[in-house]
Amino acid sequence: MAGYLIKDTTREERQKIVEDSLGNISANCDGCMAGLAEMYQEYIDGRKEIRDINMEFHARYIKEDDRPRYRGRCPM
Repeated sequence: MAGYLIKDTTREERQKIVEDSLGNISANCDGCMAGLAEMYQEYIDGRKEIRDINMEFHARYIKEDDRPRYRGRCPM
């Protein structure tokens, strides 16, 4: 496998990447894994990259006061 990007993987490879990353993807142990597995379904289906899914997930946990504030142009 060349990488983790959608363009570099097949659906089966993406499924395996998610399974290997999450461990017990069937969620039989405690029920908490089901939500995580569903979260990555768009990656498995080839609609959204892992990076984008993770960024969206983490963005929910950033307090307004912690967000960088830029005025005008990008500081980069």
